[in-house]
Amino acid sequence: SAVSHPALCLCGAACSSPAVFPLANTIDQTRHEKEKHFLAADGKEESFPNLMDPPSLELSVVVPSYNEELRLPVMMDEAMEYLEKRQKENPSFTYEVIVVDDGSKDKTTEVAMKYTKKYGAQKVRVLTLVKNRGKGGAVRMGTLSCRGRLILMADADGATKFADIENVEEGLESIDEKPDNMAISCGSRAHLEKVSVAQRSLFRTFLMYGFHFLVWFFCVRGIKDTQCGFKLFTREAALKTFSSLHVERWAFDVELLFIAQCFEIPVVEVAVNWTEIEGSKLVPFWSWLQMGRDLVLIRLRYLTGAWRLESERKTQ
Repeated sequence: SAVSHPALCLCGAACSSPAVFPLANTIDQTRHEKEKHFLAADGKEESFPNLMDPPSLELSVVVPSYNEELRLPVMMDEAMEYLEKRQKENPSFTYEVIVVDDGSKDKTTEVAMKYTKKYGAQKVRVLTLVKNRGKGGAVRMGTLSCRGRLILMADADGATKFADIENVEEGLESIDEKPDNMAISCGSRAHLEKVSVAQRSLFRTFLMYGFHFLVWFFCVRGIKDTQCGFKLFTREAALKTFSSLHVERWAFDVELLFIAQCFEIPVVEVAVNWTEIEGSKLVPFWSWLQMGRDLVLIRLRYLTGAWRLESERKTQ
């Protein structure tokens, strides 16, 4: 059975108040029967493994995708070209890419399956969710289905150059002390902030700095860019953090890093190249407003004990 630990406040105090906030908009922990399987290149169903199993590959790449039939091929072509070249140069390097179709209304699954047919299901698997869960829910479901010793979260829009995985790998290696082999390396666009401010409207700049302040004040200290969708986890760190995750939409990155800091998992931030890609699912004002609300609720729910951190949780 799961062992429950009181959530840690930023001040370090243990919170044990009764739950008073409803757990709305949180990740559905159950897994639909259809989500337990993937299709091999020949069309046969095979079962996904479990994150609790020992790793059998070097790297897993999780690509959350919602209505990405147009942008996904560009990202996948770049990623597969890099991964295949790296494997050719170093045959001991093994990998898989898991494309998570987050209940798309377009042909995202069909587009992703073309890569399974081209490269085989040992290298590319498609996890099609029965309903839209949100990016956090999609990343979590994909991560729980991984075989890799390291797990990379990468956006389907290809905004970050895939070769920058080497930067985040170096960041992970630079962490000398990894408790229970847990560590996280976050891609960061913080070095591009001055340029982005110059290109943004005053209103959007205000929203950005307001969000940064809320992240710092309520949840995460010491990380300048919590939202970059290019993060590398050791398998142990992924299991620890994703097993405790509640938020399923845009603010999930913040809760993930909050959980990591509560468990004292070392996190390093590494500069990556980033390009704004057309077709963003974020609606600037309402998305920032929703994320701001979620940040406040994350903090309140942990403070009141409505959410608690668990060292283990059933994930399948």
